[in-house]
Amino acid sequence: MSVTAISDKLSVSPQPSIEEIRSLGDNGFRTLINNRPDREDSAQPGTQAEQQEAKHCDLSYTFIPVTADTITEADVRAFQRAVDQSEGPVFAHCKTGTRSLNLYLIGEVLDGRMSAKEVVEFGHSRGFNTASAAAWLEKHAARMPRVKGFFDKHTWSVQYVVSDPLTRKCAIIDPVLDFDEKAGATATINADAILNYVSENDLTVEWILDTHPHADHFSAAQYLKKRTGARTAIGERIVDVQKLWKAIYNWPQLATDGSQWDRLFAHGEIFQVGSIDAKVLFSPGHTLASITYVIGDAAFVHDTLFVPDSGTARADFPGGDARVLWKSIQDILALPDDTRIFAGHDYEPNGRAPKWESNVVEQKKSNSHLAGVTEEEFVALRVKRDKSLPMPRLILHALQVNIRGGRLPEPEANGTRYLKFPLDALRGAAWE
Repeated sequence: MSVTAISDKLSVSPQPSIEEIRSLGDNGFRTLINNRPDREDSAQPGTQAEQQEAKHCDLSYTFIPVTADTITEADVRAFQRAVDQSEGPVFAHCKTGTRSLNLYLIGEVLDGRMSAKEVVEFGHSRGFNTASAAAWLEKHAARMPRVKGFFDKHTWSVQYVVSDPLTRKCAIIDPVLDFDEKAGATATINADAILNYVSENDLTVEWILDTHPHADHFSAAQYLKKRTGARTAIGERIVDVQKLWKAIYNWPQLATDGSQWDRLFAHGEIFQVGSIDAKVLFSPGHTLASITYVIGDAAFVHDTLFVPDSGTARADFPGGDARVLWKSIQDILALPDDTRIFAGHDYEPNGRAPKWESNVVEQKKSNSHLAGVTEEEFVALRVKRDKSLPMPRLILHALQVNIRGGRLPEPEANGTRYLKFPLDALRGAAWE
């Protein structure tokens, strides 16, 4: 086994055998990082076998599968976290070790500890061709806008700060207000992390954007509006969702005109984030009101598409429709192939690290629900799958907040806020 030391803590290697993994602990390693997608070739053990052997050897294990063409900043940050959190030396591998080294080098440049000009020579001096890392960095520097994702483990949600590097103006997309349903407690941990990032990067918030009224987390839009003064916005079809849920909640006083937001966007409408043009696509199917924001070369597709190994979103909520969802997905996939796709959730299949960025060509090629699938096959797949899924645990809690733009109920006479939700209103009970 050829092992190359990269730093005091990190070493990279080609694919080890199971027998070689067993020797890692004896060689002082405490963490194993696997950067190979499963089934690249028939000889690799695969993530389940590696994880099982790592556990047997008392090694921490992290699965961050990447290819040379699909590395994202989220992958880089996940790799950094795995190294930083290790209690001792880290062994990372792919097929040859190059992808593992590229993840390290990209992180070093992004954090200012190395210049992009040093990347190729650093790899060459250690026997690796790291030209693809240099190319990634060059492409990343030219990207407009800059996108920072914030992953909320509690709800598997991804929130975004989308910024224009020329004007330093930004938009916040789908922010999460923390809620613990067992304690009935709210907090602003996620939103404050976003505000810290905005402050540290000297950004000015222009917009707080909802892609749709979420069923699995509370929106922090109102909290962030109070802190930043930015305008809030959502798609104009929110009024249809408000009318639907007004009946479900038996809520006669609910205003169903979308007035809880500062702006309602129509399909095809153009606005700006700093100097960058942004366009709105109506993307129903998951909900009646879902929209996609296409900001520069980045499309924020909410719960329509996930990253390719996770498929597509469910379409069985009140107002959802699998055939309508298919048509919305086709509109998104009609964008240029290099359009970056940013998803609203990630459920970490096979225990891999969170991932939320792909692009149009990757989705066409390898999305597990779309590649080589007809409309009829997709609808049948989606309907069958949705019947097996329970309702999100927070749907009845969250919708009454989110159809009001993230406003919590007003305090009652005793100073306490109360949620109200109906019994026996939705399918998906645990025993169904």
